[in-house]
Amino acid sequence: MYSRQINWKTPDYDSVFADRAMMLQRLREDPRLVPPMKEHFKENPVDFINAFGVTFDPRMAERGLPTTMPFILFPKQEEWINWMIARWKNREDGLTEKSRDMGLSWLCVAFAVWMWLFHEGTVVGFGSRKEEYVDKLGDPKSLFWKVRQFINYLPQEFQPDGWNDQKHAPHMRILNPENESSIIGEAGDNIGRGNRTSVYFKDESAFYERPDAIDAALSQTSNCKIDISTPNGSGNPFYKKAHGGKIPKFIFDWRDDPRKDDDWYRQQCEKLEAHIVAQEIDRNYEASVINAFIDGVTVDEAMRRGPASFSNSGRLRIGVDPARFGNDKFAVVVRRGRVVLKIVEAQKLDTIQGAAFVRSIIEPYGERPEQIAVDEIGVGAGVVDQLRGWYGNIVVGINSSIRMDGEKSKEERDMMNVGKMTETIYFNTRAMMWGEMKEWLKGASIPYDLDLKSELTSIRYGYRGGSILLESKDDMKKRGVKSPNKADAIALTFADPRVPDDHMQHDVFNQHNLARFGAGGASRAGY
Repeated sequence: MYSRQINWKTPDYDSVFADRAMMLQRLREDPRLVPPMKEHFKENPVDFINAFGVTFDPRMAERGLPTTMPFILFPKQEEWINWMIARWKNREDGLTEKSRDMGLSWLCVAFAVWMWLFHEGTVVGFGSRKEEYVDKLGDPKSLFWKVRQFINYLPQEFQPDGWNDQKHAPHMRILNPENESSIIGEAGDNIGRGNRTSVYFKDESAFYERPDAIDAALSQTSNCKIDISTPNGSGNPFYKKAHGGKIPKFIFDWRDDPRKDDDWYRQQCEKLEAHIVAQEIDRNYEASVINAFIDGVTVDEAMRRGPASFSNSGRLRIGVDPARFGNDKFAVVVRRGRVVLKIVEAQKLDTIQGAAFVRSIIEPYGERPEQIAVDEIGVGAGVVDQLRGWYGNIVVGINSSIRMDGEKSKEERDMMNVGKMTETIYFNTRAMMWGEMKEWLKGASIPYDLDLKSELTSIRYGYRGGSILLESKDDMKKRGVKSPNKADAIALTFADPRVPDDHMQHDVFNQHNLARFGAGGASRAGY
């Protein structure tokens, strides 16, 4: 409907407002034109937004432009509106992966107001991780401030009969007094706990604290749930949805915005930290967090190296990560030197079945492994006992929570440093074995496996007392990131680098000695 050409870098908003004023004058001179226009808008939201929508940007003041501007959609925004109509009418979920500052909040608001005005009895939901992002009185960053602004700037002919924002727009709720449609808001763990909705927008959903619980709640209340976010690392539900291929995905890249060009991008790179550029502009999942323990580039390079480029030397090391929780998988890794030869997973195995599963993977190689390292926390202890009955002292029970620091004798400190790949100080065995694996990956070959890549790059780290500490599996689950079973199984092959003597007694690798020598002898572990 709007035909004037826009110079997106130096827009002439005065002319746009003048065009709108002329159109409104014609409608008021002949009110019979209003009903057919409403009927047209009911099926054509793009025309409705271009005709009467507004947006707000306080940064325009520094350019001498009005801060409240006509909302004229550029082509990619029009495409998204039509994509949204398809999601709603098909009763299906969708995901929008975006670069920063693409106008997605205002697009969602415009779509919601269109439904609220022209489709009787509909309910549009908005959810965000904090209530202030959904509705905070007088705060332009909140979504409901935008909704009220959009409605109040509409010509009276297109507002609901009797509309009064003081009466019909209370906190976290916008009511249409004419057709009983509504727009509702929720935040944090309350997302999905309210009424059923026609469409539900999940704002910046990659940053939710308990995304799985939110998804479960929303699954019962809406047939059209739209995740919208910039990336926030790998492994979380947003990442899995974006890469799973099961729901429609719409990508808003900064290059789709006619207001931006290479000079704009170069300026952003100069002003912003690299991980912010990766997250907010480049949509790079693996590089989008500053505290990811292993970066995506390292993993990509390890997956590109074929095993044929390495000599088939060294003895086998087996890593076993038994399932510890209901949905976790039992993972087994076979590594020879610089090459991971095999990664296998299974579910719902008890102790005996798990040990037999490990044995079935080892036997085809026709050789006795150098070591079988098993996470012995929880159900793993039974797996260790069963495997030792078959393989003897080459089976090592690993307690990844054992501290690496504390009081140690000079002999113990010297042993811990024998053959270490790095001089980094780790808080516990888990951090140490992941650290050794991280260094090993820089010159290793691993199978091409996107799930494995997600596991390797999703774990984050911090510091405790100056030592590196990886986030716990419980903390990962709160972010919606599943237990990194395959990655843990690889890391277990680095947990105790010593080579056991076949004549040593089974208790050589008990927890006391693991605490003393857990990082020693890496040069003898098939590096």
